[in-house]
Amino acid sequence: MLLWTALGLGLAVIYFPLVVVLLDSFNADTTFGWPPSRFTLEWWSRAASNEGALHALRTSVEAGLAATAIALVLGTMAAFALQRYRFFGRNPVSLLIILPIALPGIVTGIALNNAFRTILGIDLGLLTAIIAHATFCIVVVFNNVVARLRRMGGNLEEASMDLGATGLTTFRLVTFPMLRSALLAGGLLAFALSFDEIIVTTFTLGTGMETLPIWIYDNLFRPNQAPIVNVVAAVLIVASTVPVYLAQRLSGDTASGGRL
Repeated sequence: MLLWTALGLGLAVIYFPLVVVLLDSFNADTTFGWPPSRFTLEWWSRAASNEGALHALRTSVEAGLAATAIALVLGTMAAFALQRYRFFGRNPVSLLIILPIALPGIVTGIALNNAFRTILGIDLGLLTAIIAHATFCIVVVFNNVVARLRRMGGNLEEASMDLGATGLTTFRLVTFPMLRSALLAGGLLAFALSFDEIIVTTFTLGTGMETLPIWIYDNLFRPNQAPIVNVVAAVLIVASTVPVYLAQRLSGDTASGGRL
């Protein structure tokens, strides 16, 4: 009973504020008195036509998709190199790949800002934000692919090549189908991570540009925008939950690719 009580309290602390945000997005009272006296869809209709929020959403989606694509390619290649081959410095390289996600976001942001502006002489913009997001999105793809490669082993691929298949044919017909769900799970997690990022984005996105999290932060304390911010926050909660849920389901597949 003690453990169940502790679990219930922990979940309440985490999720009750999220429920409040969801309910406040329908709260007709602009002061957000609690409990809500009545509900309305007015804030949702206003949010749907808010140009600032829509532009920020488009920027977030573009950055997230591009960073995820880069992470899928580089994270998968790194996973194959480190899991399938033995070479000098293998463990330090593995640590260097994983390290960006463990570093404080403000440290990563300042370092990348200095690298882009001072060392490389590149003006900050959407491209620099995409590259910055890719540095930590690679980690989640790498971890998913490495875990799947360890579970797969190499017997089926060796059997395929013993039967005369080329390396490309073996990858297309044997390796990729078994990796498919791990790649999708890693991609979903990478997109969710990029979509929600605010600290690194603040240091690497161009002037005058906003992603959705930055737009929420900038408009949070503006009285006329507060109801719309609650709607956007509610959308973010749902948009962040779905990829994580799907990634969790896909990561639980069997090594053979399972449900996919």
